Amino acid sequence: MLNFTANLSLLFTEDTLIERFKAAKQAGFNAVEIQFPYDLCATDIKNKLDEYGLKLVLFNVAAADLLQGGEGLACVPEKRDQFRQAVAQAVEYAKLLKPEAVNVLPGRCLDKTRLEQYLQTFKENLGYAAEAFSPLGIKTVFEAVNTHDMPGFIIHSGAQMLDVLDRLNRPGLFMQYDIYHMQMMGEKPETFIDEHADKIGHIQFADCPGRGQPGTGRIDFGRVFSAIEDSGYSGWVGAEYKPVGTTAESLDWLTA
Repeated sequence: MLNFTANLSLLFTEDTLIERFKAAKQAGFNAVEIQFPYDLCATDIKNKLDEYGLKLVLFNVAAADLLQGGEGLACVPEKRDQFRQAVAQAVEYAKLLKPEAVNVLPGRCLDKTRLEQYLQTFKENLGYAAEAFSPLGIKTVFEAVNTHDMPGFIIHSGAQMLDVLDRLNRPGLFMQYDIYHMQMMGEKPETFIDEHADKIGHIQFADCPGRGQPGTGRIDFGRVFSAIEDSGYSGWVGAEYKPVGTTAESLDWLTA
């Protein structure tokens, strides 16, 4: 049986963020994840987790303007200090919330002539983050994102993620594998997961195209979920999709 988490940044948006913990528990989830939890006080999050018996599995280091079309923090040479401040903020949240993993979003390079410089900066910053979270017993993960939704994203394939892991060679550093993003890039997620499960620290999914719930696109989730089970991957699998209809109406896959 797979262990699923509800991504509270995309699911249960019918409610305010602080109310989504209750909604997730009532829907049958025992764990949640949040893209960026920093609009809420860490103590308030902890209280909700305790109240509903939930585990917070994962959240991201802050990424500044990334979701608004900017380059983010982790790969921009001129933003090293901002990135370190974001890591310090994430460490403080992690000390209280004790997630299994914290995700570092690589970001975009909008000036192609600087791509190599951006990639090197990202690797150095990722190593810095791994050193910060390792003493807490927390995994550091990073993910590839498709360049259709996010043009210029510097890490956009499984092969690139493997190369970063190989070059940094740090314990506690893993891939976050997003099935939707890699399917959008033409990869075969079930094959990749089967071959590299030991290097994956977290998995997320949405159907493709559209990024809706399973059954709204072309992915055979029966096959994909079976492949994850058979791979030996023992971590969490995050539902990070944009519900078509209400969140409650999108959850047939959870009880299938």
